[in-house]
Amino acid sequence: MVTPLPAAADTVSPRSILFIGGTGVISTAAAERAVALGHRLTILNRGRSTRPVPEGAEVLQADVRDTASVRKVLDGRRFDAVADFIAYTPDQAQASMDLFRDRTGQYVFISSASAYQKPPMRLPIRESTPLKNPFWEYSRNKIACEELLFRAYRDTDFPLTVVRPSHTYDRTKIAMAGGWTDIHRMRSGLPVMVHGDGTSLWTLTHSRDFAKAFVGLLGRPHAVGESYTITSDEYLPWNQIYQLFARAAGVAEPELVHVASETIAASNPELGANLLGDRSHSVVFDNSKIKSLVPDYTATIPFADGAREIVQWYDANPDLKTVDESYMQLSDKLTSWARRGA
Repeated sequence: MVTPLPAAADTVSPRSILFIGGTGVISTAAAERAVALGHRLTILNRGRSTRPVPEGAEVLQADVRDTASVRKVLDGRRFDAVADFIAYTPDQAQASMDLFRDRTGQYVFISSASAYQKPPMRLPIRESTPLKNPFWEYSRNKIACEELLFRAYRDTDFPLTVVRPSHTYDRTKIAMAGGWTDIHRMRSGLPVMVHGDGTSLWTLTHSRDFAKAFVGLLGRPHAVGESYTITSDEYLPWNQIYQLFARAAGVAEPELVHVASETIAASNPELGANLLGDRSHSVVFDNSKIKSLVPDYTATIPFADGAREIVQWYDANPDLKTVDESYMQLSDKLTSWARRGA
């Protein structure tokens, strides 16, 4: 049984926080949450994002891969917590560790729930689930980063916390493999390709929900040396996810055609790595550990609402409704093949 720790996220004292990145899907919502709670937030990035920085946050412009420029703009400053959203390889993790080792009381590495064992041997997935993904290089690199950083925690007391989000989205991110192209196909009456038989379970977490838990662990001594899964407690079969997008797009009965993930991977290895390494497996997560640290954390945005938010945003921004012709051709080819074989 997990015993809750004291102090909810909204009752903590203001902290000095540095975000490396700070304008991505996850980090933008976390930045908004941190500022809203009164934390002193600094964002370090190259200044190229189209997502706005929340009013009240300090922005420092530098490329984190250029260590000399980062040292110059930070000029000896120290933070209660540093959250690194853009370290993807061990070399990048090592460079960040060298930069921030003496600048923070907590370094938060954003890993990925795709690092957990695939296929999972048991559900729900917990922090104790082994890290092993033979299918996807992205996940293997995240695992290698974690191994490097946890070694530094054990050997030199590097103040590490690891966070593993699963599929986290905002209004700009369409969960279906084809993105807007799949909604275009639904609205055009064309068949839409769904991997596998559509019954594997998937967990989608709105970035605003994720931010509640994430900001709640920043600057918390209890979190150092620990890893945390942060996801919604809602899990849906892929068939329902596609149907929710169709309903949000005003399509009553989309034609969903099931294609084996291995077949998709053989035709498109880049897409296949993500399918075989993550999406084709059922994932249900146990969030009790993060809730023990942030007792008021509850994901409250159902994906039915999230899908409507996404489609409405794209409809309001027609210039972003990009139809990928290569994905159109892949969908035509594989749905035609699947229907002939049915």
